Amino acid sequence: MNEMIDITLLQLLSAYIFIVLLLIIVRWRKIPREKEIIIATLRMTVQLILVGYVLTFVFENEHWSYSIIILVLMEVFAVYNIYKRTKKKLSTVLKKIIAFAMVSGTLFSFFYFNFIVIQFAPWYDPRYFIPIAGMLIGNSMTGITLGVNALVEGFTSRKKEVEAALMLGATPNVASKTIVNHAFDSAILPTINSMVGMGIVFLPGMMTGVILSGASPLDAITYQIAIMLGITGSVSISVILFLYFGYQSFFTNRSQLKL
Repeated sequence: MNEMIDITLLQLLSAYIFIVLLLIIVRWRKIPREKEIIIATLRMTVQLILVGYVLTFVFENEHWSYSIIILVLMEVFAVYNIYKRTKKKLSTVLKKIIAFAMVSGTLFSFFYFNFIVIQFAPWYDPRYFIPIAGMLIGNSMTGITLGVNALVEGFTSRKKEVEAALMLGATPNVASKTIVNHAFDSAILPTINSMVGMGIVFLPGMMTGVILSGASPLDAITYQIAIMLGITGSVSISVILFLYFGYQSFFTNRSQLKL
């Protein structure tokens, strides 16, 4: 197998032409996104450079505490990011439910994946621990964000339907079933679409990275299938936990709708 090709600084800088092209397009179409694109590009660059140095240190100084600290930081940032990306103001109760669902769903999936599926040793090996945690947490964060927005939007736009169902004697669970199901469907749809197009339409990031590192494509496929199944499980568990407890926060103890 050939070794991975090193990208020089000049080659890396040449890739930023795609950002310049994007800025030209949004300026041409008069879409007010220039500032956001520039900030996102700068943040991505700085964050990845910092992460690169941090991971280099962690890989060279393996210790369980470093892996756990990074896992906690990823969970905290993911929960915070969900709060920021929701379109409506969230109640304190709903924020607690989001945090509980995010942490519980991802940790269960993560440790099951590590101890049952991959079984790497030691269990805190950062070369496996950190990338796998990042993929599960990142995808679950996106799923819950979509689920939160769909749930809140559903209760807002279909308020009269829910209230009518409650007046006819329906329980909160029955009255909100359609809204919850739609929110779950919206949350997992991106993951399903990724699975459908994977391997034919595009090669996913993990598989590409394993191939670039010099491993056999068949080994890369095995890892990618495993991680995609883990991501699907993590997203599903996190989202359903949020929706199961989340919809209840829209009702009072007397089964009355509150917004």
